[in-house]
Amino acid sequence: MAEDLPSALKVSQDLYNHIDPTLVGNDMRILITEMAGRASVELKGQELGYDLSDDPTALAGLVDRVKGLEAEGWSFEAADASFELMLLDQTGKLESPYELESWRTIVERQGNGEVVSEATVKLRVDGRREISTAEGNGPVNALDNALRGALVKAHPELELLRLVDYKVRILEGVKGTGAVTRVLVSTTDGDREWHTVGVHENVIEASWLALDDAIRFGLLDSTQAR
Repeated sequence: MAEDLPSALKVSQDLYNHIDPTLVGNDMRILITEMAGRASVELKGQELGYDLSDDPTALAGLVDRVKGLEAEGWSFEAADASFELMLLDQTGKLESPYELESWRTIVERQGNGEVVSEATVKLRVDGRREISTAEGNGPVNALDNALRGALVKAHPELELLRLVDYKVRILEGVKGTGAVTRVLVSTTDGDREWHTVGVHENVIEASWLALDDAIRFGLLDSTQAR
């Protein structure tokens, strides 16, 4: 049944709309979930501006990746930007603006009660090694600042990017503090807003994965034709 709806939508969207959604100020969005099949993923690609119909191998691989990641706790229905990056990677069209060497965070609580967070990020950017250290009001904010600091010389447009929402969800509460964590990040450049996701047992790594996608998506216009 999961594949019946999107397959029918490929034939005619009117089959599942009692009225034209544009008449009431809405539009139709395809949501990518663990039940997604080939038709769902292909339609989502079309919604984002990519035609996967002429590359069945990439389409099949993308479907498998979606199902595998969703089974691990990832959720792409609220993270179109992460899905688009994965689509580009699967089709061999993703150009990486940098390569991660390592990152590190330090959180120190001092005797006077002050909490200081610091992060160091080491990247390869355009063949150069960039090292950036920054502070923040928490380890995730410090990571965000350090990542931007390592990239801003090569990509000054990052000055426009701003994180506008950060959500954390515990996926397996029975494990307590060792549970798998899903992080959703919303980012804007002032004109558009996009959403990315990261999942890991370590909340900082989950946050890094979402931040990394947010920055990579924000740089798509400058690193490749979209």
